[in-house]
Amino acid sequence: MAKYKIAVIPGDGIGKEVMPEAMRAIEAAGKIHGFECDWTEFDWSCQTYLDTGRMMPEDGLETLAKFDQIFLGAVGYPGVADHVSLWGLLIPIRREFGQYVNLRPLKLLPGVTTPLAGRAPGDIDFYVVRENNEGEYSEIGGRMYVGTEQEMAMQESIFTRQGVDRILRYAFELAKTRRGKVTSATKSNGIVHTMPYWDERFAAMSAEYPDIETDEFHIDILAAHFVQHPDWFDVVVGSNLFGDILSDLGAAVVGGMGLAPAANINPDNDQPSMFEPVHGSAPDIEGQGIANPVAQIWTGAMMLEHMGESAAAAGIEQAIADVLADGAVRTRDLGGQAGTAEMGKAVTEAIR
Repeated sequence: MAKYKIAVIPGDGIGKEVMPEAMRAIEAAGKIHGFECDWTEFDWSCQTYLDTGRMMPEDGLETLAKFDQIFLGAVGYPGVADHVSLWGLLIPIRREFGQYVNLRPLKLLPGVTTPLAGRAPGDIDFYVVRENNEGEYSEIGGRMYVGTEQEMAMQESIFTRQGVDRILRYAFELAKTRRGKVTSATKSNGIVHTMPYWDERFAAMSAEYPDIETDEFHIDILAAHFVQHPDWFDVVVGSNLFGDILSDLGAAVVGGMGLAPAANINPDNDQPSMFEPVHGSAPDIEGQGIANPVAQIWTGAMMLEHMGESAAAAGIEQAIADVLADGAVRTRDLGGQAGTAEMGKAVTEAIR
């Protein structure tokens, strides 16, 4: 029987509430499909930062390197600045372990209401592929003359050929397994250096995949198309910032953050990948037991798929779809009254 070593970081807020439900669902799938997960939990969070001055210990990355995968809940809490929590935990993990692909599926499922009029399941089914290691999220920059009238802040964007090409290639390869279309998010009319470079690399990569249909849109109109024409898209690829924004918009289009899984993938598999849902820690509802665990559970299915447990992953995804289609159990964000544990139990019991 296969056994996987999984580092678990529930994190902050509702991360601690939805994580147990996802672990139970994965264990249920493991009993059916013949694998086990050896969970090791790490209490690394904003509370850890307040207690120790660090989001994780100095040897945190060295510790995580020993695991097959990393399963994370949510990070962020009032009292700790968001850039402190992000740069103290998530971004170091993404970069140390070469997790240069942030993959976010966006699919409207039966039983889920979209805010878009006239859209039904089957109309919206695409991926956002986000570059995860460079782009607009760099550490290059700083502030000068703080507190004076001459105060300035500067932030540099870094686009390398290696970084751009590898995320584009991932998107094209993904499209080969789907409907064969890649859409590029750009803004080359206003961002004069990095975005024209992105467009050039997209054209060069497209030439290597003559059977893949392509189009490209400036980020502003692309956001509008996500709302007006979500059926146009199959695989959407964007830079770190653009991919981040588009995937949150896409989550809203298919029913909300409670249904939005995500993965930080190292495609080379020589280091662990990290799996975390799109939603944040939601401190406004922490402790009420009402958070939707579906995104965390679905994120767990993405982890299983990455580990080669495709049948188990498909079983979990089908269980999610069945529970949502049935509609008897719904959390508040979906218009129901079910709590976190009740929703988690329904999905786990539906796994076949």
